[in-house]
Amino acid sequence: MSIVWAVNARTFFTELKRRRVYSVAVAYVVVAWLLIQVATQVFPFFNIPNWIVRLVVLLTFVGFPIAVVCAWAFEMTPEGIKLEGDVDRRITRKTGRKLTALIVIVAAVAAGVTVFRFLHRTRASKLRNNPHLQLPSKVNQSPSCLLRI
Repeated sequence: MSIVWAVNARTFFTELKRRRVYSVAVAYVVVAWLLIQVATQVFPFFNIPNWIVRLVVLLTFVGFPIAVVCAWAFEMTPEGIKLEGDVDRRITRKTGRKLTALIVIVAAVAAGVTVFRFLHRTRASKLRNNPHLQLPSKVNQSPSCLLRI
């Protein structure tokens, strides 16, 4: 019984790979992460309420299983999106390469944003903790002091 299950599991995962469900799942996670990062960084700048950021996060989590099911059922072809059973297998290799290139580009952008934010945060914390760069606690702000410059 366990040998039959192992063979069925192997064919199931092979079918997932053939239908590019893994690629879609990875691409969705990367794009969702990037969207959540943009929402958390940009929305407060425009005074967009915090509940909308929560809604974006919730919708990305809800959309993941939908994207995986659609990746299983449909195939992207140069003629458009078709049901998996109606696809000519000669075309899917070229489309798969384009999808792989898109995933690599989005992952590179996401990695770049992460590195930039990490370096920016590290540099800002170093400047904040440097006692030589801090202003004295009491600064003479009288107009006569400003005119002597």
